[in-house]
Amino acid sequence: MTATPGNPGRPKLVLGVYVVTAAGLVPGRGHAEVAAGAIEGGANAVQLRAPGHRDEDLLPLARELADRCRERGVLFVVDNRVELALACGAAGVHLGQGDPWPQARARLGPDLVLGVSVEDAEQAAAAEAAGADYLGVTVFATATKPEAVPHGLERVREISAATPLPVVGIGGINAANARQVLDAGAAGVAVISAVAAAPDPAAATRELVAAVRGTTGAPPYRP
Repeated sequence: MTATPGNPGRPKLVLGVYVVTAAGLVPGRGHAEVAAGAIEGGANAVQLRAPGHRDEDLLPLARELADRCRERGVLFVVDNRVELALACGAAGVHLGQGDPWPQARARLGPDLVLGVSVEDAEQAAAAEAAGADYLGVTVFATATKPEAVPHGLERVREISAATPLPVVGIGGINAANARQVLDAGAAGVAVISAVAAAPDPAAATRELVAAVRGTTGAPPYRP
């Protein structure tokens, strides 16, 4: 059993198709519906991202998603909220550059997953030293998160070559360009609108799984 670089005792993370939830991209569709489609479609990981809501308001939803993902063998991560991740039974948390990673690592303990968004190899090294288990890199421009600076495929190559940690590309990724990101060295692709805004989230996830499988040769998760 292969171990992660961040924690030698934990099995290797499988991050091929990583779906980030969003509410309202399709009228009447919330985080739960997006996550359900991702799970049904064979996603490897689901992240709950709900800025603007209090932890206590999100806790029932987070617990529900944590339970669903655990039952189906899907990694469940909470965006930017360490205490919520701990309270709901999530597998881990994903943090940005402004967040205290060493304190988060200590709070999470050795068994929960810590993901960190980075922009270059120097930040990747710092995140690795702080105990990160995987890294996120913005690849293409995206209307879903316009403030995120796109770094392109070459930066994915640079960061992937500079660290043993798995890299997940995010931003403007869909089934048509997922292979480019993986060919640049990423271990997975993270998407928001490609699933959350799709007519059928489960079908959109299956399409992404097929694209990723075609690149890696690894079988997708089967519900």
